[in-house]
Amino acid sequence: MCIRDRPKLNVPKYKLKLPSDGRTVNFRPFLVKEEKLLLLATETGEQSDIIEAIKNIIISCTDLTTVEGLATFDIEYLFLNIRCKSVGETVDVVVTCPDDNVTTVNVSIPLDTIKVKKTRGHKAEIKLSDECSITMGYPSLDMFVTANFTDEDENRVDEVFKMAASCIKTIQDPNQVYVCAEVPPNEIQEFFDDMNSAQFGLVQKFFDTMPKLTHTIKVTNPNTGKESDVVLEGLASFFA
Repeated sequence: MCIRDRPKLNVPKYKLKLPSDGRTVNFRPFLVKEEKLLLLATETGEQSDIIEAIKNIIISCTDLTTVEGLATFDIEYLFLNIRCKSVGETVDVVVTCPDDNVTTVNVSIPLDTIKVKKTRGHKAEIKLSDECSITMGYPSLDMFVTANFTDEDENRVDEVFKMAASCIKTIQDPNQVYVCAEVPPNEIQEFFDDMNSAQFGLVQKFFDTMPKLTHTIKVTNPNTGKESDVVLEGLASFFA
């Protein structure tokens, strides 16, 4: 039999709704050739390679034409579901017991129990003063990783400010609404630089409370017998 005449394998199709806006996305499990790309990226240990592999898998396995503009938690949720349908319904993680911060235990987590948690009261509009408010958007995966995984603390502060400036959508005062995409980046940066600590704290709160992939598990320390709750957040916690 010619290899080209081999039977075609049926690939199942699934649907999900994006946590950010409820949009329906069609997806399929990833294939061996796509899994190889992910494994190769994981072996390098380079954050940028892993991000690129995840984005490429999402493009290949969904009806999305781009992941640019998708919120971090949308990308994480998409990949989680693709992975769940591809290689198994559970993931094994190693967790450090919080009562001594030394002992580790192995835990198997059903992937369908990992959800995107939305914080009550979280909203995109932030009132900075009686006369000024802003509307925020969510960071892309690239922005989020750059801001949170930069090696040097000094650079990390700069990256957090850049992330905040890149996520602002509108600035409103009593007379006008400014669309930030039409404002030069240096003017947006100056706007953030002119905030006081309390005002920028409101912006930081927006990022701290934005939806995130999360799951709480109970672990028992085999040495002390103490049971504790451990909260896992973000894709890296489940696929370290």
